[in-house]
Amino acid sequence: MNARVNGVVRDLPDGATVAHVLELLNAPPSGVAVALDGEVVPRAAWSSTLVPSGGVVEVLTAVQGG
Repeated sequence: MNARVNGVVRDLPDGATVAHVLELLNAPPSGVAVALDGEVVPRAAWSSTLVPSGGVVEVLTAVQGG
Protein backbone atom coordinates (compact mmCIF):
# COMPACT_ATOMS: atom_id res chain seq x y z
CA MET A 1 0.00 0.00 0.00
CA ASN A 2 1.11 3.57 -0.51
CA ALA A 3 1.20 6.41 1.99
CA ARG A 4 2.72 9.88 1.82
CA VAL A 5 5.47 10.28 4.42
CA ASN A 6 6.91 13.79 4.78
CA GLY A 7 5.76 14.58 1.26
CA VAL A 8 7.19 11.44 -0.37
CA VAL A 9 4.99 8.55 -1.51
CA ARG A 10 6.28 5.34 0.06
CA ASP A 11 5.30 1.74 -0.38
CA LEU A 12 4.47 0.34 3.06
CA PRO A 13 3.44 -3.18 4.01
CA ASP A 14 -0.22 -3.77 4.85
CA GLY A 15 -0.72 -3.28 8.57
CA ALA A 16 2.14 -0.76 8.90
CA THR A 17 1.95 1.31 12.05
CA VAL A 18 3.28 4.75 12.87
CA ALA A 19 6.12 3.02 14.79
CA HIS A 20 7.02 1.07 11.64
CA VAL A 21 7.24 4.28 9.62
CA LEU A 22 9.55 5.78 12.23
CA GLU A 23 11.80 2.71 12.02
CA LEU A 24 11.96 3.06 8.23
CA LEU A 25 13.00 6.69 8.63
CA ASN A 26 15.58 5.88 11.34
CA ALA A 27 13.92 8.53 13.48
CA PRO A 28 15.69 9.40 16.73
CA PRO A 29 14.27 7.90 19.94
CA SER A 30 13.27 11.28 21.36
CA GLY A 31 12.32 14.73 20.16
CA VAL A 32 9.86 13.37 17.59
CA ALA A 33 6.22 14.27 16.91
CA VAL A 34 3.95 12.50 14.44
CA ALA A 35 0.75 13.54 12.70
CA LEU A 36 -1.42 11.15 10.70
CA ASP A 37 -3.88 12.77 8.31
CA GLY A 38 -3.48 16.06 10.17
CA GLU A 39 -4.05 14.68 13.67
CA VAL A 40 -1.27 14.34 16.25
CA VAL A 41 -0.64 10.74 17.25
CA PRO A 42 0.37 10.38 20.93
CA ARG A 43 3.63 8.49 21.46
CA ALA A 44 1.79 5.81 23.46
CA ALA A 45 -0.31 5.03 20.37
CA TRP A 46 2.48 4.80 17.78
CA SER A 47 2.74 1.00 17.88
CA SER A 48 -1.02 0.51 17.64
CA THR A 49 -1.94 3.23 15.11
CA LEU A 50 -2.27 1.79 11.63
CA VAL A 51 -1.33 3.91 8.64
CA PRO A 52 -4.15 3.62 6.08
CA SER A 53 -3.57 3.29 2.37
CA GLY A 54 -3.33 6.82 1.02
CA GLY A 55 -2.62 8.17 4.50
CA VAL A 56 -0.46 11.22 5.08
CA VAL A 57 2.20 10.94 7.78
CA GLU A 58 4.24 13.94 8.91
CA VAL A 59 7.21 13.25 11.14
CA LEU A 60 8.77 16.25 12.86
CA THR A 61 11.98 16.24 14.82
CA ALA A 62 13.14 18.86 17.28
CA VAL A 63 16.37 20.61 16.40
CA GLN A 64 18.57 22.70 18.61
CA GLY A 65 19.84 26.01 17.46
CA GLY A 66 20.23 29.59 18.32
